[in-house]
Amino acid sequence: MATLTEAATTRRSAQRTRRPRVKAAPYLFVAPFVLVFAAFNAYPIFFALQLSFTNWHGAGALEIIGFANYRYLLTSPDFWQSMATSGVLWLLVVPAQVLVALTIAVALRKARFRGLFSAALIAPFVTPLVAMAQVWIILFDQDFGAVNHGLSSIGLPTIGWLTTAAGAKVAVALLVLWRTTGYAVILLMAGLSTIPTEVYEAARIDGASAWHQFWSITVPLVTRTLSFVVVIGTLTVFQLFAEPYVVTGGGPFNATRTAGLYLYKHITNSDLGLGAANSMLLVLMVLALSLASIRLLRSREDS
Repeated sequence: MATLTEAATTRRSAQRTRRPRVKAAPYLFVAPFVLVFAAFNAYPIFFALQLSFTNWHGAGALEIIGFANYRYLLTSPDFWQSMATSGVLWLLVVPAQVLVALTIAVALRKARFRGLFSAALIAPFVTPLVAMAQVWIILFDQDFGAVNHGLSSIGLPTIGWLTTAAGAKVAVALLVLWRTTGYAVILLMAGLSTIPTEVYEAARIDGASAWHQFWSITVPLVTRTLSFVVVIGTLTVFQLFAEPYVVTGGGPFNATRTAGLYLYKHITNSDLGLGAANSMLLVLMVLALSLASIRLLRSREDS
């Protein structure tokens, strides 16, 4: 009896000794990620938030000036012009990207050589942007570009793609569409592959047309992937910098000066506090637009 009691006591003692190690193990496993996230994501965000309330120019002590940077930006015509330009580009890019990408993904759902098509679709996304921008400048040149040559050959008037405000916005939007639509197609093809084929077979037996299958089966079942595509597209457009910088330089007459280009102006002028406030406002607006888009798509999914 005494031996059994001693054994039980020893076992409980061993369990008490091992228990802290078991509890600490999960924290030890996630600790590297938490440390990396804190160093490269959380700290820069909090520092940018702190910086947005200062007039820091890159040297010296931080001088807190309250909401002065935010008041300046919210009353600045240049800030709202850059946001309006990004908003117009969002309207030109994101709806068209979703429509074109979903159409191509559905068309390729049962196609042979899907791997070859996928490689072709992703090629513009991985091609160096500067090289593509130079090609775009040549294609959309008002006097010698292939696009205007094609328009004039069928009797249509030529357009100042890079010299007028409307033409420049369309040219930049087409370049963004060309670069990013293939990536959206890959995402949607992955989403379509999760839909069971039995669902379509049952719909065909019930006499559903191809359009009815697309609208009532395909679209609701890939809504979450569509939401992701919309969010990525929104982030891409509101962070747009390289495309308008290389193709139009933000012109003509600041017509393609996006929110990203306006933010770059603060950085080059060493107005880092103002730039940080601009970044915070941009984050809030992108977040609101993304949530509104997701809400709209989810309502379609629920209905």
